[in-house]
Amino acid sequence: MRSPDGRQLSMKQRVLDDSSHIPESIPYIIQNLRAVYGKPRTERGLDPLDVLIETILSQSTSNINSGRAFENLKKRFPTWDQARRARVTSIEAAIRSGGLARQKSVRIKSLLNEIHHQRGSLDLSFLRSAPLDEARQFLASFKGIGPKTVACTLLFACNRPVFPIDTHIFRIARRLALIPERCSDEQAHEIMERILPAGRYLEVHINLIRHGRRVCRPSDPLCEECCLVEYCGYYDARSLRTD
Repeated sequence: MRSPDGRQLSMKQRVLDDSSHIPESIPYIIQNLRAVYGKPRTERGLDPLDVLIETILSQSTSNINSGRAFENLKKRFPTWDQARRARVTSIEAAIRSGGLARQKSVRIKSLLNEIHHQRGSLDLSFLRSAPLDEARQFLASFKGIGPKTVACTLLFACNRPVFPIDTHIFRIARRLALIPERCSDEQAHEIMERILPAGRYLEVHINLIRHGRRVCRPSDPLCEECCLVEYCGYYDARSLRTD
């Protein structure tokens, strides 16, 4: 594909070009999700570093396990500077219930040291007022911090207009043809932020996750109970296969 001026577009440019319009289904998707799951209530004034580390702990495990690991970590180390000064093995023991404790403990220790090295402290409150691109770049500069972790930290702790995509949202967005079947995390985040209204990011994020857990499951989705089935190409294709 070429641009209007004749330049050859890269794969990423083609993906973004194809998604520059807002699908007509978006308002109905948001409306139907709210009708089923309501408007989420969220906690205000969360600490950015708390959310950053809690999101790291949530990777490849359940919310119950990651929540327990985070609570244990905070009990063992009441301040993040205490955790920074601790041995990796002590952090690992505190978060063992969350799974992948060895890898995550190394990542957390390294992250705390690097933040302290760059900023002179562990205070990340500046992310609430820094230019958004600078805030993204700062968080993404740390090893093991991907687009979802960056977005969760900025949305939930800083109330910034960013949209996090987890595995549930990735799956649903593909089934609704909101993003291409083959799409990187970075491209998916860019597309979803482009097509969703910024003031609804938090609501849509939480409600899509709820929908993915309860109805639009990876296997054996409950399509007959789905409030989004009218806009779902996956359901259409599945129906054709079973006819």
